[in-house]
Amino acid sequence: MPYTRNLFIREPKSTKKKRKETEQLQNVIRLRINDDEKKTLEKLTKTTSKSITEIMREAIDLWRARQRKLCM
Repeated sequence: MPYTRNLFIREPKSTKKKRKETEQLQNVIRLRINDDEKKTLEKLTKTTSKSITEIMREAIDLWRARQRKLCM
């Protein structure tokens, strides 16, 4: 059974915006990181109330947006 991802960004409850669409997620990526990077991710999960997966997706989106700006 494939994992289904709801397309919404986790925000404070008062401003939470949900998207109605869902997409099937079938790709799994394994990532090796050092202890300091893991501690940083764990701190981010606690301070933002986001999962590591959400943080990594956001990082990819930010990187992609920065690359687009550099190309223009």
